[in-house]
Amino acid sequence: MIPDSQTNFLYLADTLPEFYPTFFKRFKQILEQSNTPFAFIPKTKDVWAVDYMPIQTDDEQFVQFEYNPSYLKGMLQYRSDVDTICESLSLRTTKCPIILDGGNVIHSQNKVIITERVFRDNPHFTKKKLTSLLYEYLKVDSIYFILELPDDFTGHADGMILFLDEHTLLVNDFKDESISFQKDFENAVRKINIDWITVPRNILSNTNLMQANGEYINYLHMKNFVFIPVYNLPEDDLAFNLFDKHFTHYNIIPIDCNEIANDGGVLNCISWNIKLNTI
Repeated sequence: MIPDSQTNFLYLADTLPEFYPTFFKRFKQILEQSNTPFAFIPKTKDVWAVDYMPIQTDDEQFVQFEYNPSYLKGMLQYRSDVDTICESLSLRTTKCPIILDGGNVIHSQNKVIITERVFRDNPHFTKKKLTSLLYEYLKVDSIYFILELPDDFTGHADGMILFLDEHTLLVNDFKDESISFQKDFENAVRKINIDWITVPRNILSNTNLMQANGEYINYLHMKNFVFIPVYNLPEDDLAFNLFDKHFTHYNIIPIDCNEIANDGGVLNCISWNIKLNTI
């Protein structure tokens, strides 16, 4: 697969400036100052681009999963038409019959992590068959399944865990979750059998379960930069220092993400970053 560290072009939903104008103005300025090339995904219905856009598995290969999340059942006004979008971008994809959001596919070059939500969303497949299909379409060496974060209606992994590189994971600090969840989650991470680093988290000031304010692990990693969310919280400095320490060959750029985080998503959620050989 194409790891984030190799991506060099960013697509954002064309609804982002409309839905979150203050955030977009700030983000656009940062992208321009960092010389990060970007464009808009046409004909979108929401801003959470990583979920409905295809996953790049090779330079010219994109896998398009079925975008039919259970949390959008009966809410067609928020469900972007992936076929129409891909046609508008002249993007050829390989279609996979599995219902799966891109925000729930955490990957390095040869490893993938997905929450167990994928089994619940695809009851028409046995676990064995579904796992076999994932290996077939994603073409990786290893696929790992972890439990969902309690109270996360999306069931996505990108608010829980991301790859620093092929040998190290970044894992959210879940000290505020139940002891049983912490133990189960740690056991699942240990099975991946690589090192991990704990990332700060502070969600105590949020007023509802949807908010993602205080989540730092939902960052955007591209070829030359790591864009990290900040929230005017004491943990901002802790998160910046941690990323600065471990992403030694990248420029770390903080971005105030309170506006989009209020609605449950942060930087990984709004980004479709891919590798273009023409750049």
